[in-house]
Amino acid sequence: MALTTTTPPALSTGSATAAGRPDPFRVLRHVWSGPMGRFAMICVAAMLLCAIFAPWLAPHDPIAIKAALRLKGPSMDYWLGNDQLGRDVLSRLIYGSRIAMTVAFLGTGGALFIGAVLGLLAGYGPRQIDTLLMLFCDSLMSIPMILFALAVVTLVGSSVSTIILIIITFMVPGYFRVVRSQTRVLKRMEYIVAARAMGASPVSVVFRHLIPNMTGTLLVLVAMDIPAVIAIESGLSFLGQGVQPPDASWGTVLNDGYSYIRQAPHIVIAAGIPIIIATLGFTFLGEALRDALDPRTARQSRGDN
Repeated sequence: MALTTTTPPALSTGSATAAGRPDPFRVLRHVWSGPMGRFAMICVAAMLLCAIFAPWLAPHDPIAIKAALRLKGPSMDYWLGNDQLGRDVLSRLIYGSRIAMTVAFLGTGGALFIGAVLGLLAGYGPRQIDTLLMLFCDSLMSIPMILFALAVVTLVGSSVSTIILIIITFMVPGYFRVVRSQTRVLKRMEYIVAARAMGASPVSVVFRHLIPNMTGTLLVLVAMDIPAVIAIESGLSFLGQGVQPPDASWGTVLNDGYSYIRQAPHIVIAAGIPIIIATLGFTFLGEALRDALDPRTARQSRGDN
């Protein structure tokens, strides 16, 4: 369950220039124009809608126990069946999307912010700061994540906030390395050298040139990292070290189903569906964003095929 930030191989720093930065509406139109991007946007939108409107979309109370319906299969009233306590599996999965999306967006968002700040300091600041930050991030990456996560959960207790902090801690080095590398390349570009020669302050260079030109790269990385974050949260909950009952999480539903896989296989199957959909949706979204932000990648892909 090691978490690493994967840099898209064909994404270049020149995909956005000082003169022409990515237009969000053009990017969205490009993503929607392809079947992979359209599928990704539908999957992601469905996940977000379930997370936001869970109380209105869930057909039943996710923690209501109904002993008479214990381990019942799918029916007209309970589309995905019931678990070992008679709770509605569909409602629990809908509410579980709230935890999955919360952990995914807060975890990746917090790691992106901290990693970007540290990466900009390392790439644009003095060499001494760069050396210290590189040493810190390299040391952090050498720690096995699963052992650290289990140790932290054991010491401070399992909760959503604890999982988010663990994910942020281990994702920061990946974003730090990407931002540092991009900063070191971009600061040598002619338009940035010219801006500095004309008296632009470091803060102005960072906010007007460096950050806008890294936005596309970082968006792709976030989209590709979200499935890994969801898998980590589900894995910890499956092991009993994440979200605790009676709260619904995809990992806890999967664990409940695994315990009764012979009597009620429908629980495991149902719990795996949203994890697969979220993984495919965000992964395809990252690929579509990469193609939209760097058209040369799309042309190379079509040429290879």
